[in-house]
Amino acid sequence: MQITDVRIRKVAKEGKMKAIVSITIDDEFVIHDIKVIEGEKGCFIAMPSKKSTDGEYRDIAHPINSSTRENIQKIILDRYEQALQEPDEEA
Repeated sequence: MQITDVRIRKVAKEGKMKAIVSITIDDEFVIHDIKVIEGEKGCFIAMPSKKSTDGEYRDIAHPINSSTRENIQKIILDRYEQALQEPDEEA
């Protein structure tokens, strides 16, 4: 599995959420709404989730094992750091 595209949308407002990310896998499958969150020990990713009827949030797409999660997180956070160096686009 290769991540073939990463799209970063920086979040302008104050708060812990810093960006919303979409990734493309093998030029064939896209996952939208991955969040870059600033935590106490640095940034991490949160996979797209949905609030269930019991009030809990459940991931609707996620890696099956920790090595895949770490790989996806590293790629996203590296691209996020690059995006921070780019000037913000004017609308």
